[in-house]
Amino acid sequence: MAGLNRRARPLLGTLVEVGIQADEVSAVAMEAAFSAVARVQACMSRFDADSDIGRFNALPAGGAIAVDPWTAEVLQAAQTLQHESGGRFDISLGSGPQGWRLAEGRVHKLLQDTRLDLGGIAKGFAVDVAIGALMAHGIAAGWVNAGGDLRVFGPIELPIQLRDEVRGGTVPMGMLCDGALCTSHFPSGAHVSVAAPQCLWADALTKLVALDAEETDRLLQTHGALAWRH
Repeated sequence: MAGLNRRARPLLGTLVEVGIQADEVSAVAMEAAFSAVARVQACMSRFDADSDIGRFNALPAGGAIAVDPWTAEVLQAAQTLQHESGGRFDISLGSGPQGWRLAEGRVHKLLQDTRLDLGGIAKGFAVDVAIGALMAHGIAAGWVNAGGDLRVFGPIELPIQLRDEVRGGTVPMGMLCDGALCTSHFPSGAHVSVAAPQCLWADALTKLVALDAEETDRLLQTHGALAWRH
């Protein structure tokens, strides 16, 4: 795409691509975006024993830890969506939906077996904070794509291609401008895309659309989102 620079790095268990308008602050802005994603990974990866999530999972019942403000923000969003969805959005993956509580920047472990996994929401948040870093450095237009979690901002349109899981290759879906789109393929065979103003909500809502929960239409409307099943 003319007039834009692209760079990619392996982060979040996938390849994260940043694209921005080419100018003299490109390198600094891109580094800030990748640093934001790396911070999310360091704080929220369940595979890292030193992350906030790793430390929480190692706690005994009754324990609590202070977490990074970004981790608290994602946990608050997860808590909100858990309530809005009647418990269907569950970052404990069934190990204890009521076994954790966030209060004043601390996460409390209420049940011994509760383990948290932010894999269904943190990647979208990482895209959002990377976009925020680009904007903070004066970038007028660009995008961040983390393995199918995509957000575009500014006066550009990005063509969207979806993987054809049956025949291979890709098929065109349309154009994305000034918003987020997340696409996920689930073991059930569901192929779900959700568009929303923020990537965090698009990422999380794909899971509920795949479940075909009764509340899906209401939740999409609440968060200004649209969904497609492919």
